[in-house]
Amino acid sequence: MDGCQSGVPTYEGDLHIVAAAHHIFKALGATKNLSDDLRKILIDLDSHLSMITSNIDSTGGRGLVDVEERLDQAERKIMRWKTDPMMIWDSGPKEASDYLEAVDETGKLVDGLRGLSVHENRKQKEILHRAMNILQMAMSRLEEELIHILVRHGQQFEPKHMYSRSIRKDIVYDESFVSVEDEPTKETSSRSCSNDESGECIVDLVHADVIPDIKSIAKVMFTSNYGPEFCEAFISVQKEALEQYFSFLGTENLSIEDVLKMEWTCLSSKMNKWTWSMKIIIRDYLAGEKQLCDQVLGGLGSVSSYCFLEISKATILCLLNFGEAVAMGPHRPEKLLRLLDMYETLACLLRDIDTLFSEEAGSFIQLQFHELLERLGESAIAAFEAFRVAISSNGSLYPFAGGGVHPLNKYVMNYIRMFPEYCNTLNLLLKNQHPGVADQVTEPDYRPDASLLTSCPMAYHLRSITSCLESNLHKKSQLYKDEALKHIFLMNNIHYLVQKVKGSELRLFFGDEWIRKHNAMFQQHAMNYERATWSSVISFLKDNNPGSSSMSKSTFKERCKGFSVAFEEVYKTQTSWSIPDPQLREDLRISTSLKVVLAYRTFLGRNLAYTDDKCVKHTVEHVENLLLDLFGGSSRSLRNSRRW
Repeated sequence: MDGCQSGVPTYEGDLHIVAAAHHIFKALGATKNLSDDLRKILIDLDSHLSMITSNIDSTGGRGLVDVEERLDQAERKIMRWKTDPMMIWDSGPKEASDYLEAVDETGKLVDGLRGLSVHENRKQKEILHRAMNILQMAMSRLEEELIHILVRHGQQFEPKHMYSRSIRKDIVYDESFVSVEDEPTKETSSRSCSNDESGECIVDLVHADVIPDIKSIAKVMFTSNYGPEFCEAFISVQKEALEQYFSFLGTENLSIEDVLKMEWTCLSSKMNKWTWSMKIIIRDYLAGEKQLCDQVLGGLGSVSSYCFLEISKATILCLLNFGEAVAMGPHRPEKLLRLLDMYETLACLLRDIDTLFSEEAGSFIQLQFHELLERLGESAIAAFEAFRVAISSNGSLYPFAGGGVHPLNKYVMNYIRMFPEYCNTLNLLLKNQHPGVADQVTEPDYRPDASLLTSCPMAYHLRSITSCLESNLHKKSQLYKDEALKHIFLMNNIHYLVQKVKGSELRLFFGDEWIRKHNAMFQQHAMNYERATWSSVISFLKDNNPGSSSMSKSTFKERCKGFSVAFEEVYKTQTSWSIPDPQLREDLRISTSLKVVLAYRTFLGRNLAYTDDKCVKHTVEHVENLLLDLFGGSSRSLRNSRRW
């Protein structure tokens, strides 16, 4: 202040004071409620500013020469790069530093000259206009340098877990079920959203070495009131990089109409890719983008959040729109697992979303994510109910050939064996949903050693689904005219149910009591089969006069013929019947053989006198071997038997 009081100001120094004072004046003037102290400071500053301005105006000639010389020096440093093909920051740190100093100097001169009264000083006005042109030219060059640095030093971001097209084979509901095949018990699944999947270390989208360079450009441009231009260039480059990466992930920007018209195979693939892309984009890529924005613009208030939102908004909305389209689409049974994948992915990422878009400007993104999660949950519940309805309503006009495991059974059991992976989610979604069909025998097991899982919401619904399935299978069994084949069909299908439950995590939800009950059921059908098939055959071998040592030859001959005809008819018919499970097939063959062969051996043993007669068509060994051909799934006659 001494320079002001003496009346001999230093033009260069006063220029800086004027510029600074004007900045302070604007800041204080923008304050609505001024304290007494602030009012006094404002009055003092106004008084000193007027004094300095009048002094500068009175000695402006000499001072303007100094200002013009400084502007000339800054202009030479700036203009030398106008024709140089090299990028400044590629030429070395000194060149970059010199350029920034020249730009900063020009900016200070512009601020200082703007703070003076230039209306009556033509020379001063000319210098200001020239300085502003130089500054604008420098800002344009800094935009180019910024874009070059971001593009050249952008890191190639590789996702930690590459997408696999064969993560899970879809099990599609089909009225005919002609293509349903059994699935292996073990399968590889990539569905996970644990913290391990994305490392705690955030990736650098731009090489860390150039962050100080980008910050220095930001500082100069914002100081020179070119902040919007910096943001525009920064957003443009980073947004394009994100869009390119989005395309690299194979995720398309699809309209709701495109999604709703999509065939299931294509839609399933895109739903699967969506869950994978969502994790990578949110938890890895955008976390790195947020870090970059904060590193470069963190000291500039809400600018960092604004830039991050503008960079990420289009990609985020694209992902959200796909999720919305899927949620509003038809609720088909095969969509259930994919919907659960999408729901779990979104639920896992909510905390990340809330952190990335914590400021008010991004609150609409948070809201849309939470709303989509709710809609996906509702769609999953609807698809679950559609699954149950599809099981109950699946009808048949004709009996299933051979009495084997019905494709509907395979479809249902292969589908629900994947439900335990989604236990927590299904329990959450189904806790207020009535399971529908009640199965009194499968009420939760309250014994001390019983698993608590048998009484969770998902367990109730699983047992309800298998009850629907069993009811449908019983209806299908009524289509068989042959009582024995009806029991073979039910034995096969109930045994299949039990094996699928026992051989997977489903056992924890169904419980041992359910397994014991259904074991007894298929064993009962096996016994019913034996009774329906072999009682009439073995009846030819029974002795109606137990007291006598042997029957008459004519009676023996008649019994042998009757047995042979009946046995051969069973052989011809039941070799075409199917018992797909090797162990079950072998067990029933052995059980049948024990009964039939024992009865036949006893019959022949009691009538040894006639056994060398031609009326004995089959030996005991022959009958025993022929029984091993049963249930192979292809019809045979005695002529083409492998055991004749």
